[in-house]
Amino acid sequence: MIGRILLAILFIVAGSLHFFFPATYLKIVPPSLPAHLAIVYISGAAEILGGLGLLYPPTRQAAAWALTILLVAVLPANIYMATAHLPAPGIMGQSWAQLLRIPLQLPLIVWAWLYTRTP
Repeated sequence: MIGRILLAILFIVAGSLHFFFPATYLKIVPPSLPAHLAIVYISGAAEILGGLGLLYPPTRQAAAWALTILLVAVLPANIYMATAHLPAPGIMGQSWAQLLRIPLQLPLIVWAWLYTRTP
């Protein structure tokens, strides 16, 4: 239960940051995709809704599936950030930190997927 709550908080906070600091997320949207700002806002809203959904028992399983799929869908943004060596503030401006985001995405995918199972 604690893990699910922590995951929910992580997604609610991360999703909220898309609205408070959209420029940060705009940088990592691969240039081949259209409507960058819409993608940032939609992904932020999806993270918030998914996090909230994890907290509500009737939607928990669907929210976990949605977050699992979302994490897989945003993996190209992390790959783009690492391969393009995009400037970012603080530690995320370091090439090694940008590369580390890719393998760190995998435990997050598994973490969300754990809650797709029926309790």
